[in-house]
Formats: sequence, C-alpha cells, structure tokens
Amino acid sequence: MSNRIEQLTKMHETDPEDPFCTYGIALEYGKSRSFKQAIDWLDKTLQLDKHYHYAYFQKAKMLSELGDDDGASEVLRTGITTAVAVNDEKAGREMRELLESLG
Repeated sequence: MSNRIEQLTKMHETDPEDPFCTYGIALEYGKSRSFKQAIDWLDKTLQLDKHYHYAYFQKAKMLSELGDDDGASEVLRTGITTAVAVNDEKAGREMRELLESLG
C-alpha cells in the first residue's frame, strides 16, 4: 500500500462520511492500476454522495480499463445526468466525449 493511500485511509477512519476522502483513495488505487479496488472506493463515494459526478467519470474510465465498456457506458449515462443536474457543463461534456469514444 502506498504512503498516500495509508494517509488517506487514516483520514477516512477519522471521517468515514467524507466522499472527498473516499474519492481520493479511489484515485490513488487507480494510479497504481488496482482498478477493482478503485471501483470499490468510487462506489463508496457514490453511496455517500450520489451527486459526486466526477466519481462516475473515474469509475467509467476504470471499468473501461478492465474491458467493461458496456458497464462504463451505463455509468457515464448516469454521470452525465448528474452533471447536468448540478450545472457542470464541463464534466458533462467530458463524460459525453468518453461515452462517444467507447462506441
């Protein structure tokens, strides 16, 4: 486990309801190409805050890395809807571009 993951895990133990922390842990696992663990942490993020639209984007990227483009597409559709609901045009556009690239 990387030092950064250890630090974030300690922070998570202090405040397990913080979606920013769970998202950070997910990104660290993603950087180390531990995509299944990253997806688990992204799911925790979305359980804590279903409007955390960047988590949808990252989850879709990681699902695609694992060869699950259908799952990634489904996640992106939900993420796009969420981004539109919070008026984040940039995130919505990035997710639409990724969705188009998946075919």
